[in-house]
Amino acid sequence: MDSIMNKLRNLDAYPKINEDFYSRTLSGGLITIVSSILMLLLFFSELRLYLHAATETKLVVDTSRGETLRINFDVTFPALACSIVSLDAMDISGEQHLDVRHDIIKKRIDSHGNVIETRQDGIGSPNIEKPLQRHGGRLEHNETYCGSCYGAEASDEECCNSCEEVREAYRKKGWALSSPDSIDQCKREGFLERIKEEEGEGCNVYGFLEVNKVAGNFHFAPGKSFQQSGVHVHDLLAFQKESFNLSHHINRIAFGDYFPGVVNPLDRVHWTQETPSGMYQYFIKVVPTMYTDVSGNTIQSNQFSVTEHFRTADVGRLQSLPGVFFFYDLSPIKVTFTEEHVSFLHFLTNVCAIVGGIFTVSGILDSFIYHGQKAIKKKMELGKFS
Repeated sequence: MDSIMNKLRNLDAYPKINEDFYSRTLSGGLITIVSSILMLLLFFSELRLYLHAATETKLVVDTSRGETLRINFDVTFPALACSIVSLDAMDISGEQHLDVRHDIIKKRIDSHGNVIETRQDGIGSPNIEKPLQRHGGRLEHNETYCGSCYGAEASDEECCNSCEEVREAYRKKGWALSSPDSIDQCKREGFLERIKEEEGEGCNVYGFLEVNKVAGNFHFAPGKSFQQSGVHVHDLLAFQKESFNLSHHINRIAFGDYFPGVVNPLDRVHWTQETPSGMYQYFIKVVPTMYTDVSGNTIQSNQFSVTEHFRTADVGRLQSLPGVFFFYDLSPIKVTFTEEHVSFLHFLTNVCAIVGGIFTVSGILDSFIYHGQKAIKKKMELGKFS
């Protein structure tokens, strides 16, 4: 048994030295304090990394198909009235959403940015007070109101009971409504009077669009849009204005849901128009992104980069549609962010490396200083005796 114990003692890699042989120095004390502080700092740094999740980033090819793209927006036009501005969306597949109104709210604001009224799109409801019937007579008390569409009816049974319905019928036909005062519904509802009443007001438009996940564009522009000979145009004649101030503040533009760390470069972007009219264009590259947190919850969203360009109108003649256009294209590469906790064994390994490394380096430094001081002291003593 004693022989076994002796063999175990011979394996001791940490031989003990009698305390009588220890020599404590001032430099050793200073090195001990500095190394202890450094150990504590590195330990707490490693502990913080262990307690917080680390995010791993990967690039993969986006193989998703048949999905939709959600576009969230909040844009303010300080000098464009809500009754004038409209929203359209279209993509390269040929799908078009003209004069979009669902999931969109408009806020009328004054010149100081204060909210006057919050409402969904539309000019208003008709005031049924002896309005003109489709057959030409006036509405009697025992009749059902059916207003004329002024030649834009899709069928003989179609009725246009409000100015908005007449404008919509004209839009579907690809016609411009050049004289709203000649339309009984618009005259009764005070279409032009309302536009004049909102003169000098601004509009905050916010909501979201659900579009196909293909390249396309959406834009805010004055007037109702329609197709004329295959060309996308807006009816600006009804507003009887020569120019439109398209100055705008982009409060928020996002392609998809929020996830931690996302940066939307168009948030809080301001642009002030200095020319009479023109087209402001944003060219956006959308990057599909998947974010997975430590609990395994996944968020499918997008990031994007953007460049911008302003296209002015020629003097005396508009060569471009006045509006704010957002052209977007999708990247074939998807970015994945995955949150992961550092394992305890990895944390323990790093702590041991910190303690052992600092202890070893401190020992080497202390030994170098100690033996250096002894050598200098010895030389000085030899110099005295010589």
